[in-house]
Amino acid sequence: MTKKEKVQFVIDTLEEIYPSVEPALTHKDPFTLLVAVALSAQTTDKKVNEITPGLFEVADNAEKMALLASEEIKELITGIGLTNNKAKNLHLMANQLMDRHDGVVPQNFTDLEALAGVGHKTASVVMAQAFDVPAFPVDTHIHRLMWRWNLSNGKNVEQTERDAKRLFPRELWNKLHLQIIYYGREYSPARGYRLEKDIITKTIGRKSFINSLK
Repeated sequence: MTKKEKVQFVIDTLEEIYPSVEPALTHKDPFTLLVAVALSAQTTDKKVNEITPGLFEVADNAEKMALLASEEIKELITGIGLTNNKAKNLHLMANQLMDRHDGVVPQNFTDLEALAGVGHKTASVVMAQAFDVPAFPVDTHIHRLMWRWNLSNGKNVEQTERDAKRLFPRELWNKLHLQIIYYGREYSPARGYRLEKDIITKTIGRKSFINSLK
């Protein structure tokens, strides 16, 4: 099977399993999405979705969030990882949005990545899911699966993103990155892995990985 055929197999299989996908993080607009994604680092989406309703009841826009002290934000997000840093970043980010963008989440990578606590992955998620700009946010699932499928060398997430963008059609990026995440969670997890469930890896996967399971 050529690499082009492998890529098409991935696309076709994911479309069959997940013809419709929605972002896992609950949000209502670009700001609440930005906050939710920023909170999701080293924390499960499920936990973030448990925390954010209470946070957004108090501060669901940049103006309200900027008025809260870091300690107040910390109390509202207690229970997720890296609470201290995330509270400080949310406070600073909200103030930056007010000072630089009149409280509006910017629609470009440069301004997004200049905000406190917002890296390239977070910016990519916001651009893709809030503004429908083609992006390919790479999380641990995508990084793991691109290596298992022998579509990337696994050196780092930056290389994985470049490979994904090079191999997959641009018009599919926003849907495909969600499909891969859901597939990784359900069929190709890091723990409790079973090759017989993982049809994509079983069909096109890296031989060294498959052999290591025998």
